[in-house]
Amino acid sequence: MKTAVENDLLAHLTQLESAVKTMATAKPKPDLLKIFGQIDALAQQLPPGTDPTLLHYLHKKSYEKARLYLQNRDAENQLGNCRHV
Repeated sequence: MKTAVENDLLAHLTQLESAVKTMATAKPKPDLLKIFGQIDALAQQLPPGTDPTLLHYLHKKSYEKARLYLQNRDAENQLGNCRHV
């Protein structure tokens, strides 16, 4: 069961994904820096005991991996350069 912070984080990660997909045609362009800031602020609010995998993704700014993790789709994540999924 996700915490309220994790649910908010997933909403912002999903918003980021949507914003990135519209970048080529959107007028005005979405404010990605604002979304990044919101994601970072929420990541700092995660409680002690948060799964280290999620923390790793957020620390490395692997936002797509973090989104998939929060959607219970971590198995779809590819091994990264750090040898971590």
